[in-house]
Amino acid sequence: MDTADVLRTLGIDPAALEPAPPWAPYRGTSLARIDGSQSCARCGLPARATRVVDVPGLGRRWLDTCRDCFLAAARLLPSRMPSTVEGIVADLRAAAAAEVGAPLTVVVDEP
Repeated sequence: MDTADVLRTLGIDPAALEPAPPWAPYRGTSLARIDGSQSCARCGLPARATRVVDVPGLGRRWLDTCRDCFLAAARLLPSRMPSTVEGIVADLRAAAAAEVGAPLTVVVDEP
């Protein structure tokens, strides 16, 4: 699900979001926005999570959300975690091989 889908599903009007700077904000900038002064774009509670989203036709916008709305939006995004044992083993193999810089073979004792 892309940004437009998340905003549509949460019922957030992208035009109502505050414009974000054209540069990538550093972590401290995002953290400064969750000091209680920003409201959740969906429900109006104090924002506890913030990020910059790129909205087609409007550009970069701040998406400030409370904890519950952030979690609701996070659940809409597809998981990048492998869902099979083979996929998990392949990811672990690739990570271990990259860390040591050598080819790696993982042997799994299957029942």
